[in-house]
Amino acid sequence: MNSKFTKAISVVMSAALITTCSAVGAFAQGGDVDYKINSTYANVDWNTYKQYKTDLHSHTTASDGSSTKKETIEKHYDYGFDILAVTDHGTVDYGWDDSSVSKVIKVAMTAKEGKTPIEVLSSQGQTSDGKTYTYDGDSYTEYDENGIAQNSMLRVPFGNEQNPTSFNNAHVCSWFVDYGNGIVGGTSDYETPIKNVDKLGGLSVINHPGEYSGARHSENYDEAYNLNNVKYKYIVNKFANLLTEYQSCLGIDINSKGDNRTRYDRKLWDILLQKVVPTGRNVYGIATSDSHNVGIINSGYTLMCMPEKNVTALRTAMEDGAFFAASYYMGSKVEIGAWAEELKAAGVGLELAEQFAQAYENIVEEENNGKQSTIFKFDQEAVAPKVKSVSVDDTEDTITISTKDAYMVHWIADGNIIATGNTIDLDDYSDQIGSYVRADIVGEGGVIYTQPFTLEYEGAPTAEKTCSVDLGKPASLICDTIVKLLAKVLEVFKIVDIIWYFLNK
Repeated sequence: MNSKFTKAISVVMSAALITTCSAVGAFAQGGDVDYKINSTYANVDWNTYKQYKTDLHSHTTASDGSSTKKETIEKHYDYGFDILAVTDHGTVDYGWDDSSVSKVIKVAMTAKEGKTPIEVLSSQGQTSDGKTYTYDGDSYTEYDENGIAQNSMLRVPFGNEQNPTSFNNAHVCSWFVDYGNGIVGGTSDYETPIKNVDKLGGLSVINHPGEYSGARHSENYDEAYNLNNVKYKYIVNKFANLLTEYQSCLGIDINSKGDNRTRYDRKLWDILLQKVVPTGRNVYGIATSDSHNVGIINSGYTLMCMPEKNVTALRTAMEDGAFFAASYYMGSKVEIGAWAEELKAAGVGLELAEQFAQAYENIVEEENNGKQSTIFKFDQEAVAPKVKSVSVDDTEDTITISTKDAYMVHWIADGNIIATGNTIDLDDYSDQIGSYVRADIVGEGGVIYTQPFTLEYEGAPTAEKTCSVDLGKPASLICDTIVKLLAKVLEVFKIVDIIWYFLNK
């Protein structure tokens, strides 16, 4: 979006009156504590459940993607995805064989480099490399040269990225309900789509918050989401209030599309967890490709722990948090630097440790010169780390993660790395733990993030009561009224049809 306009929005947001009405409660002060550990994986049967590779956020030429729906689906399949959501801007996915688009949205997206060809699936046909495929409305399946069906890829129904013409990329992905098709606008207004998706019984997530917040442009880690900055304090409180109010909003993107714009959003995740978990709910972390072209597909994904591959099981896993976020990219120097030191100290993965250390040095130098360009990319040909099981022992206050093809597990509480190793004894770190712990698992083939394990115990942090003004609706009223009026004029005078004709000529 226009950078001057985005800066203007930021100035308006910074002027908001934000008042914190009460302080966070006290932490436990060392020694044995009687923890109740809440695990999002409590219902997973590790002997029978499978982990299905999932992309919950992708784009096609139906909005501003450069790949057609058919190409996008084929490429995800080639990368071994089991589940895919097509989430074009302001365009509900009614089926992978559906070629209909919102002309207003498509014209707007074309101005942002979107391409016009629309190619979809048929009930059966051939892929670009000559393989036979079938599509039954729920799943896509390819066949080998002997006509034998290979793995099927499940379609997530009604995918949509809301707020398509937001001037500051205040985007929300939603699934499972028909809402938002052709609705323009959405500048700064997260609540409208989240609230309406909630009413209809769907699920949603806050997309790539580093774009909306401007944190992606922060000069360094310490500056990003610094709550002494009135703008960041406003944004954090805004997100915390939305997540507390709407349980169907699962959480936030924590690693997306190569991690340039989301490289500080794990920090935001930890800040939000400290604010939201004491209210009684969790905040899940999602990783996606947000692919607008086939080149970025497979950059980020989730691993859904499910007894079988169907929409009902998928929704249950999403609601329960029975999944892991995963990525082949890392843009945070703090995390890269910590990984390098931990691997060296453990004497494992030393070649990877050197690569981390070099990336860290590059980022430090780039920051000193004004702008980071280095993003660490894992080897996608290497075997990705995997979680074999998660077990919780409330009596011993331990959490154990059994892994495969991983060099290390490190544990994070309140944004700080407090321990490494497959098992953490919470009593050993009770003076460093607030209301949750979470784990990162690192291997040659990427990073996996667990969902947070929330903690209940005597002396746990208590909920903040945050009083703040959400400027989303006023900003949307001011900015989007012009967009909506223009869209209406274009429709009334058939100008959209004229533009559409020339775009497709």
